[in-house]
Amino acid sequence: MKIKKILISQPRPELERSPYFEIAKTHGVEIDFRPFVQVEGIPAREFRKHRVDILSYTAIIMTSKNAVDHFFRICTEMRIIVPETMKYFCISETTAYYLQKYIQFRKRKIFFSNHSYADLVDLIRKKHKDDKYLLPCSDAPNEEYTSLLDRDGIRYAKAPLYRAVNSDIKDINFSEYDMVVLFSSAGLNSLFNSFPEYKQNNTVIAAFGEQTARAVNSSGLKFHILAPQPNAPSMATAMDLYLRGEYTLSDDPFAHMGPPKKPKPAKAVSAPKKAEAPKKTEKPVAKAPVVVAPVAKKPVAKPIAKPTPKKVAPAPVAKKKPAVKAVPKPIAKKSKPAPAKKKPVAKVQPKAAAKKSKPVPAKKKPAVKKVAKKAKGKK
Repeated sequence: MKIKKILISQPRPELERSPYFEIAKTHGVEIDFRPFVQVEGIPAREFRKHRVDILSYTAIIMTSKNAVDHFFRICTEMRIIVPETMKYFCISETTAYYLQKYIQFRKRKIFFSNHSYADLVDLIRKKHKDDKYLLPCSDAPNEEYTSLLDRDGIRYAKAPLYRAVNSDIKDINFSEYDMVVLFSSAGLNSLFNSFPEYKQNNTVIAAFGEQTARAVNSSGLKFHILAPQPNAPSMATAMDLYLRGEYTLSDDPFAHMGPPKKPKPAKAVSAPKKAEAPKKTEKPVAKAPVVVAPVAKKPVAKPIAKPTPKKVAPAPVAKKKPAVKAVPKPIAKKSKPAPAKKKPVAKVQPKAAAKKSKPVPAKKKPAVKKVAKKAKGKK
């Protein structure tokens, strides 16, 4: 069957160098992009309930651009400054270069694989196993990622930062497409949510990741392309090989991914035991006493008992009265003698200088006018 039209359940790439555009030119096929799910960020208030301390981790595992965007979004909302010593392990080179939107790209702290999560985990296990990792993910994380980390004993914690919401794709005519590419089990759920009676017919289905492929099988559909694989580390590579006729799907495509996680068996609840009826007790039968003739014993000479010294009871020891701890009397604070009040010094007013009294001049006695006595005889 020749493939003419392909539907990819992701947003259209912003970069012109995307490998999907090269596939369209090389093989002459038409590729449409339509996201089956929409990603919504979990608010900081809800994220705090998980009690994840971001600064206590030394490395971050970035599995997609959504993980990058929402990790730095939550750091901004919580006013967390990511240190420059933080290491970043990305699933692809594209995701690694996307970090330049938020941090300065440095080779000594950014590592990536070729679209293979298994290779990325091997890199962590061989050279960076001592670090403590944080895995930004959705509220329903991919079991493929966590199972590989658990298998190699890598210390990590999940940080749910976003959730997938079904998109309205009822306007899509799936009969026009020869191939449908799914990247998550949430995308498959969105497909059946819009088209409950969807039938695959001759459509080729490509699944990215073990969890997506197992979801396709469990829904009654069949996948023809699975990535990543040893010969196809990315979905673009797997599609290119399939269009060339060089792609082969092994009998056990999940062999290199390890066995899937088995759910823990539920504990069997035992039925309550029925109360047993009390057993009837039989009355004991009285037996006739057996009379035994006494056997005569020879008298045995008893040893002479030595007088045992009487034990003198020790005089009762008078109990010591508990010493009464002398409560220290509160030390009277020495009161400082009140300073004697100084008597107000009477200001001595300077005596007014005694004015020198001028000597009163002695009053002159009035001059007695001598009246000339008239000579007697003169008339």
